[in-house]
Amino acid sequence: MSILKIALQKSGRLHDQSLQLLSDCGLRIDNGKDTLRVKASNFDLEIYYLRNSDIPQYLYDGVVDLGVIGENLLVEYPGPAEVLLPLGFAKCRLSLALPTNEQAVDLSFYQGKKIATSYPVALRQFLEENQLEASIHRISGSVEIAPGLGLADAICDLVSTGNTLYRNGLREDRVLLRSQAVLVRRTGDLGSGQALLDQLLFRMQAVIRARKSKYILLNAPNNKIETITGLLPVLKSPTVLPLALEGWSSVHSVIEEERFWAVIDDLKAAGAEGILVMPINTLVA
Repeated sequence: MSILKIALQKSGRLHDQSLQLLSDCGLRIDNGKDTLRVKASNFDLEIYYLRNSDIPQYLYDGVVDLGVIGENLLVEYPGPAEVLLPLGFAKCRLSLALPTNEQAVDLSFYQGKKIATSYPVALRQFLEENQLEASIHRISGSVEIAPGLGLADAICDLVSTGNTLYRNGLREDRVLLRSQAVLVRRTGDLGSGQALLDQLLFRMQAVIRARKSKYILLNAPNNKIETITGLLPVLKSPTVLPLALEGWSSVHSVIEEERFWAVIDDLKAAGAEGILVMPINTLVA
């Protein structure tokens, strides 16, 4: 019997969001305390909980078929792997940051400086691309304290909100790359496991599409339906149903979450009333 093997971060936000995605895809996973390998009870999928930095090597060695990691790790640990799907969570950026009292007018500020980082490969690539020479001081964690201890003039680290930088007297100066969680597969033939992967991808795509969308219902006067339906971005066409009140109809559609408020304002201006917006659990196109 074929089984897919996927590596997830064993703790932290990426761990929680990865498990939530699998749960939303209908997979039932019983996590025992301190268990590092478990199997879904209703899908032929085995989950390995690993340190984030170990996941790429497990993929490259063929120990696991899939992994959920940040895109930045593919730069830091390059190898034979294919990105299958951006997952839309754990978004962050790898940035250079300085003490708040420093003013970097341009990149020449970093010439000859000492930079602390947990991501030396990406930093080295950036320096080489910009013809800069700097001393890279590799630190495995708590990079933000390096300037305050006199270990570095600047840091290169992952940033999401910037709050950690601020608390440590630093400010973000420039972005090297942007990252989010991605589903990655090892290269090579998966054999009969390919059918399982196709099923899993289908479910993930449906869940991710739903997370970006809202279901919208509204009431509209019949003489305004053409205008109102023209405002609605949908998969194919809005559903229009007559109401008991003569001259009015109910319009059902799907709206992209990022356009939600702008479209709502336009709908109200066009005569829509009783607008109801609801989340979608799964959206199969």
